[in-house]
Amino acid sequence: MPSVRSFTVLPALPEALKDLEAIARNMYWSWNPECVELFERIDNKRWKSSGHNPVKLLGSVSQRKLELLAENQAFLHELQRVAQALKRYLEGPTWFEKVCSKHGKPTIAYFSAEFGIHECLPVYSGGLGVLAGDHLKSASDLGIPLVGIGLMYQKGYFRQHLNIDGWQQEVYVDNDVYNMPLELVREESGGPLSIGVDYPERCVRAQIWCVHVGRVKLYLLDTNIPANSPGARMITSSLYGGDRELRIRQEIMLGIGGLKALKAMGVEPTVCHMNEGHAAFMALERIGHLRATKGMTFDEALEATRAGNVFTVHTLVKAGLDEFSVELMDKYFASYFPHLGIDRKHFLSLGRILPDDENESFKMPVLALKLSAYANGVSKLHAKVSRELWGNLWPGVPADEVPIKSITNGVHAKTWLAPEIADLFDRYLGPTWPDALHDKSVWANMEQVPEEELWRSHQRCKEQLVVFARNRIKAQMKRRGTYHSELNRAEEVLDPDVLTIGFARRFASYKRGDLILRDADRLITLLTDADRPIQLVFAGKAHPKDTEGKDIIRNIVRFAERDEIHRRVVFLEDYDIDVARVLVRGVDVWLNNPRRPMEASGTSGMKAAMNGVLNLSTLDGWWCEGYHADGGWSIGGGETYQDPDYHDMIECQALYKLLENEIIPLFYTRSADNLPRAWIRRMKNSIRTIAPEFNTNRMVAEYTRRFYNPAAARWRYLAAEAMTRAKAISKWKGEIRAAWPQFQIKDVIMELEVEGERVPLDPKQSQIKAGTELTVRALVGLGSFEQSQVSVELYHGPLDTWGNIIEGMAEQMTYERAEDEGGNHWFSSQVSCAKTGRQGVAVRVLPRYPDLVHPHEMGLILWEDKP
Repeated sequence: MPSVRSFTVLPALPEALKDLEAIARNMYWSWNPECVELFERIDNKRWKSSGHNPVKLLGSVSQRKLELLAENQAFLHELQRVAQALKRYLEGPTWFEKVCSKHGKPTIAYFSAEFGIHECLPVYSGGLGVLAGDHLKSASDLGIPLVGIGLMYQKGYFRQHLNIDGWQQEVYVDNDVYNMPLELVREESGGPLSIGVDYPERCVRAQIWCVHVGRVKLYLLDTNIPANSPGARMITSSLYGGDRELRIRQEIMLGIGGLKALKAMGVEPTVCHMNEGHAAFMALERIGHLRATKGMTFDEALEATRAGNVFTVHTLVKAGLDEFSVELMDKYFASYFPHLGIDRKHFLSLGRILPDDENESFKMPVLALKLSAYANGVSKLHAKVSRELWGNLWPGVPADEVPIKSITNGVHAKTWLAPEIADLFDRYLGPTWPDALHDKSVWANMEQVPEEELWRSHQRCKEQLVVFARNRIKAQMKRRGTYHSELNRAEEVLDPDVLTIGFARRFASYKRGDLILRDADRLITLLTDADRPIQLVFAGKAHPKDTEGKDIIRNIVRFAERDEIHRRVVFLEDYDIDVARVLVRGVDVWLNNPRRPMEASGTSGMKAAMNGVLNLSTLDGWWCEGYHADGGWSIGGGETYQDPDYHDMIECQALYKLLENEIIPLFYTRSADNLPRAWIRRMKNSIRTIAPEFNTNRMVAEYTRRFYNPAAARWRYLAAEAMTRAKAISKWKGEIRAAWPQFQIKDVIMELEVEGERVPLDPKQSQIKAGTELTVRALVGLGSFEQSQVSVELYHGPLDTWGNIIEGMAEQMTYERAEDEGGNHWFSSQVSCAKTGRQGVAVRVLPRYPDLVHPHEMGLILWEDKP
C-alpha cells in the first residue's frame, strides 16, 4: 500500500456568510425550523441529498453559488436573524441559573452507548439513543452543566433494505466524519487529543470528537485511527454489531475510556449518569482513579464515587440485558483487579445477584446498581417492575421499598413538533410557551385554538406524510428492481382524507408489530370499507440477529402487497429520525401494543401526542400515566396473561372493537362544514394533558432536582477535608456489617389499653375493635453498638392470603430504655387500628448513619424471626 498523507478541505465561505459555519456546527439548528429553512434556501435539492447535513451541504455548494448568496440581501438578513437567535440562546439566562444557583455549578457527565440527535449524525439505533439526544437538548435549554459521552461509530447502526420477499437486509455504510457537524478535540500543539485504554493485547488509543448541542457538548470516542491495530480500530466500528467480545470491548471504551477522555480534557465530573448499563465500567474506573490519586482503599473510594453516580435502567427483556461470561471477564479484567485493590472473587461479585455463585454471569445492570446511590426506572410501572426484577439485590426489603425510583421519560418538544402546530402554539399559547412547558396553565389555553385551524394544520402534516411515503415507496420499488410500469402504483398509496394509523418502532416480538394483522379478513374489511376506510403506515427495524422480529416485518410486507389493499397499507424502509418526524406529525392515530409489562416507557406516542395525534395503546410504559379517556384509547384494562397466544387474541379483539365501535365512527362523524369536531376536541385534550407532563424539560429538571443536585452535594460533602467523611462512612459500614449477624430482635410484645392499663394481646384471641390503639414493644440486642446507630421500625399493613403484609408502612419506633448492660434495648410504637380486616405488624432493624443516602443502601435488614 502507498503512504497516504491526509488533510481536510473546508468550504471557503465568503466573509458575509461566516456565520453559516457556526450555525451548521451547532446542533441547535436541528430543533429550530428557522435554521433548517435557511439551509433549504441555499439549495433545497442538495439539502435533501445530503441527508439534511448542513456541513455536507456547505461543502457541496459551488463557490459561485456561495458568492451569489453573499450578495443576496434577503438571505443575509435571514442569516443575521438566525445567527443572533443562536447568540441570544447561548448567552441568555437559564433555568438552572435561576433555580439552582445555590447548589453551585456541578459537572454532570451523561454516558450513553448511543445518541440520537439528528439523522445526519447516525450514532443511534432507536428509542434509547433518541431519548439520550433529547436529554442533551433539554439540558441545553435549561442550562444544566452537563456533558455527554459516547462512541463515534464508523458505520453507526445498519441501514435497512427489504428484499422482494419482504426480508430485512442489513447494509452498513461508513460515516463520513469529516463532513459531519462535529470536530476533533485537539491538544495545544494542534494535533488530535487521544487517550489510551489498556486491553489484554495492547493499549488502544482513541481520539475524541466534539458535537455542540446548543450549550452542551457531546464527546464521542473513536478508535479508528492509524495508531491502532486493525482489531482495535474495529472497537468503534458499528453500534450493537458483532459478538459478545466486541460488545465488552466497546463498553470498556465507553465507560473506562469515556472517563479517561473527560479527565484528559480537564473535565472533572461531579456526577456521572449512566443511561442503561452499557457504561457501568465507568464506575469502576472512577473508583480506581480515586484510589490512585487519593491513596484510598477500594471501599473508601466506592463510598465517595457511589455518592455521585446515577443509573437509569431501561430494558426488562433478557436479550437486551448486558451480561458477560466469567471467561470474558477474566480475559479483560484479570490485570485490572490490582488497580482496584480487590481480588477476583470480590470483583466478580460486583456484577452478580448472588455474589458467591461461581456460575452466574457478570451483569452490567447489577454492577451499575451496586455502584450508584441513585437509580431510576423510566415510568412508574417500569420502576415497579424493575424493583421486582432486581429486588434480590436487597434481600428482605419489601418490593415497594427497593431503592429504584421512577422518573418518567419525555420528549424534546421543539424537535418533534411540526412547524405548523408550533405556529399555532405561538399564536394562541404565547411566544414563550417553550420556556414554560411544564406549566399546565399555559396548556389550558389550547381551548383558545380554533378547531378549524388545528384541523387544517394537521391535514397539512398529513398531506406531507402522503407525499413522503409515496416518494419513499417509489425509491424502495426501484431498489428492488420493480418494473417501470408498476412504479405508478406508488403514486396511489395513501389518501390524506382517510383515517391513518401509524406504527413505528423496533420490531421486537414483545412489541407485537403485527398484532393488528391477527384477524386478516376482519382487518381487510376495515381497510376496504367504501365509506369509512382506514389505512396503516408501518416502519421500524429488527435487530440483525432477531429472526422473529424479521418475520414480523415480512408478514406485514407480504400483507401490504395484496392487490385489494396495496393502497391502504405501506411499510417504509430504513426507519430513522427523519421518518419518525414525518410519521408522528402526519398520522391520525398512533398505535402501540406491547405485552404488558415489557415496555419500559416508549416515547414515540409522546411525540405524536405533541402534534395532536391520538394514542391507541395497551396500558404499558408511559401510557399508564398518560391515558385519559377523553384524550386517547386503551387496549384492554392492563391485564396480564400467562399464555401469550391467548393474551394476543384477547387484545387483538379489543383493538378491533375499539376501531369499529369508537375510533372509526368518531373520525368520520362530521359537522356541516366537514370537520370532525368531536375528534378535534379529543386532539386538544390530548395535547393539554400530555404536553406539560411528558417532555424532556420536565424530565431533566426532575433529574436535576432529585438526583443531580443531591448527588453533587453529597459528592462534595464526602470529598471534603481530604475524603475524611468518605473514609469514616466506609469504616462504619465495615464495622456494622461485621456485627450485623449478632444483632437480634429478642422479644416483641403487643399491648392494648383497657381501663387505663396496658394488657398484653392474646395471640389466640387477636380480634380488635376498629379505633383501638395498639402498642408494640420490641426488645433488641445490639451488643456493643449504640441504639443511635440503628433504626428500629414497626412495619404494618393489611395481609394477603399468605399472611404477608402488602402496601406496608414503616414507622420508626421510639427508644425507651436499656434493658441491661448487655446491649439490650426496648423500643415502642403505637398503631391506630383504623381499618377493618386482617392486619399485620412486624418489627425490623436497619442501619442508621447520617451520611446514608437511603436506609437500604447497605442491603442489611433484620426482621423478627417467626415464632
